[in-house]
Amino acid sequence: MTVFVLGGYQTDFARNWAKEGLEVSDLVQEATEGTLAACAVDAVDTIHVGNAFGQLYNGQGHLGGMPAQVVPSLRGVPAMRHEAACASGGIAVLAAMAEIEAGRYDVALVLGVEQEKSVPGDEAARILGAAAWVGHETDVDFVWPHQFSLLAQEYDRRYGLDPQFLKGISDLNYRNARSNANAQTRTWSTPSDDVVDGWVRRYDCSQITDGAAGVVVAGREFAQEWSRRTGRPVAEIKGWGHRTVGLALADKLAVQEEYVLPHVRQTITDPFARAGVADVWELDGIETHDCFTPSEYMAIDHFGITAPGESWKAVESGILEKDGAMPVNASGGLIGLGHPVGASGVRMVLDATKQVTAAAGDTQVEGARTFGTLNIGGSTTTTVSFVIGQTS
Repeated sequence: MTVFVLGGYQTDFARNWAKEGLEVSDLVQEATEGTLAACAVDAVDTIHVGNAFGQLYNGQGHLGGMPAQVVPSLRGVPAMRHEAACASGGIAVLAAMAEIEAGRYDVALVLGVEQEKSVPGDEAARILGAAAWVGHETDVDFVWPHQFSLLAQEYDRRYGLDPQFLKGISDLNYRNARSNANAQTRTWSTPSDDVVDGWVRRYDCSQITDGAAGVVVAGREFAQEWSRRTGRPVAEIKGWGHRTVGLALADKLAVQEEYVLPHVRQTITDPFARAGVADVWELDGIETHDCFTPSEYMAIDHFGITAPGESWKAVESGILEKDGAMPVNASGGLIGLGHPVGASGVRMVLDATKQVTAAAGDTQVEGARTFGTLNIGGSTTTTVSFVIGQTS
């Protein structure tokens, strides 16, 4: 059974909810009400919430129950929370799809939620280390800058890597974010080149972000009736991929194959095959996980935009620009738009949906019909990828 995306809603990622005297419940309420209103849907059959670190940031667990707490009309609707580090949102989408495909339900609300600014920045970064192999990979000050510096180091060992191309990725994402009214960095200049760890400088890092995103997904009959009623197009999830490997980055980098991370390449080609997409050039754009610039550098060649190890060519040529041959992160990505961890996978699906339904506003890629996404958790321990397109 094919699953469709009716649309959705994203909060303003520049907001600091704790400073406003608000709680994660307020964030969930805005995202839930905003998503249902944006989709002109009064009721859903099931709810899936992606959230990675809720109780570690603010003590609040059991977030599957929060939509019903803050939106009384949802009381009695079955709901569940999903955790897969930064891929929590992608997993929530997959779970909702599975319920619809199984015939259990016709329409689902999917939320991705994270409140990270409830603690000081260094504490927020420490909490994020829970997604690594604790006690084995966490004996450094900043786990994730260190991990993705090691990825850059591996690219340099195998192929050579000039840091100017990582800076080029950062510049592109900050530039794109200036056109996104919900982007955390829309008024920022590119951060400094202060070294955080090894290859990773301040401008290479995504943001500590409060935010949520939601989508409504549905089966064909519901989606067609909804489209007739509203006069609005729906997007189709044409293909999906999901792979999980172990926690340790060293084990991943020890695999000596053509691609630095072959399981990520497989996660991308799985939805290509399911969607009948021959290669990346049948897409009109990509929303990819750029928690650090090396992760986007990796995504460029793993999507097949360049040969393995030659991602720099795409950065140098300008084809990744919004008006280029293969736009990447027209939204600003995690670096420019922001990275509320549990929300990013849902946000990518929402932005891809907006692109293929010509609803992306100032971030619109002209003529977009098919978009790809890549959402990763941890050091690519969990990877989720979608191909989303106009309905066939």
